[in-house]
Amino acid sequence: MVAYNKFVELSQSLDAEKRGIAAHMAALAYIDHCGPADENAALYASLIGFLDDDSVKVRAALAYGLLHAASAPRPIIMALLHDEPIIARAVAQYSPVLVDADLVGIIKIADENMLEVIADRENISFRLAISLLNSNNISIILKVLARENVELNADILHEIAQEYGDDAKIRGALFSQSNLSGTSRLLLIEKVSLALSGARIVKGSISAHRLKRLLLDAQFCALTSIGEGEAATGSSQYANDMVENDQVNARLMLHSLVNGHVLFFAQCLSLVVKIPQEKIFTLLNIGSRAALNALFAKSGLGEELRNLLARLIFYAREADLADDLSARHFVVTALINELIIEHDGDIPSSIEEAFAYLNEQNIMLARGAARGVMNAFAIEVGQDREMLASDVEPALALPAA
Repeated sequence: MVAYNKFVELSQSLDAEKRGIAAHMAALAYIDHCGPADENAALYASLIGFLDDDSVKVRAALAYGLLHAASAPRPIIMALLHDEPIIARAVAQYSPVLVDADLVGIIKIADENMLEVIADRENISFRLAISLLNSNNISIILKVLARENVELNADILHEIAQEYGDDAKIRGALFSQSNLSGTSRLLLIEKVSLALSGARIVKGSISAHRLKRLLLDAQFCALTSIGEGEAATGSSQYANDMVENDQVNARLMLHSLVNGHVLFFAQCLSLVVKIPQEKIFTLLNIGSRAALNALFAKSGLGEELRNLLARLIFYAREADLADDLSARHFVVTALINELIIEHDGDIPSSIEEAFAYLNEQNIMLARGAARGVMNAFAIEVGQDREMLASDVEPALALPAA
């Protein structure tokens, strides 16, 4: 505690250090004041006086004393908000006196440092978050996306994905958002695929043809996986977007079935043929081949492709295609063999694309199913069995090499 005459002496000192002490003391005394009204008025007037001090140190000491107080005088806080950057940033970050309208106005003219401290406030409202996002600053957008106490809706997240999805850090931050829609996730995955295809380290490691095939398969895996997840929640918006954008094709339907994404398959089919999803499920579970053919005919598929899908569904009823990689490999292999035998090796042009897809999948599934099999077998038989190999001298090079 200090006598008021001593306080006046400090506040009128030529030494900025002493005036700063007086300013801080006055701020704390005002915040904690519970005495007479005239004393409160005198303290308030004193605070106003320190706003005109030539020394930044003095005004900073005043701000420091008022910084975290909800009862700090609003005119003084507003004056400090427009003071030197070092003072203004501290006030913008910590003062509970400021309302959204104060900060939104600052954001419109703020530099990156000011935007960062506003984004670091203990609590920011939805309105303030939107203003920060509209700053078009990547680091600020990342700060807002990282806030757990700010919930952004799917539409806003989709706008960010469209505008800034080419940035890897933004993609990572968006993928962690629980409100990110399936459509937005697919958009980001497409951007990831594009970034990978253009990366020198990737292009230098994988041939262009194989890279294109791998990325295409990865996109379809992502597309149907996202669709299955969305369908499991009861949402049909993702599937509806696929249908409206003409993305539901033979490859998509085959990929959904081969990978056991039946919920998404049924949802897309229901939207295409305009039949309730419950009826679609019934047909997929117990429908005859004729019934399935009639269903696929409504979607405009040709006869050969209808028969292929019907066969695949019959296989899917007996196998766990969602989780069993070996079962998937078996089913795809069986389908390929059936098609070759049925058409005597002359695959109709109407299903050439589907046949090519099955072959691509077969290679990938074979690789996945084969991983670790020989190691496990060798461990199981130990040294009791030897590999029988021909005594023919091995060729040193491929004939075409």
